Amino acid sequence: MQAVICDQYGPPDGLQLSEIAKPSPKQGDVLIKVHATTVSSGDWRVSSLNVPHGFKLLTRLALGWHGPR
Repeated sequence: MQAVICDQYGPPDGLQLSEIAKPSPKQGDVLIKVHATTVSSGDWRVSSLNVPHGFKLLTRLALGWHGPR
């Protein structure tokens, strides 16, 4: 299965298309096949760490210090 991985804050150049293992659903879970998705302004702000002045520390504490979780 292919996935786009974001392991560092910064421009979209840091995104990597990778091959990962297909997840197996557990009891009570559902596996959904996604054909297409979108990137919102919130996704862009989180991946580039483009937040208002004074919120970078709080954002890093909540979303990951060295890169997005």
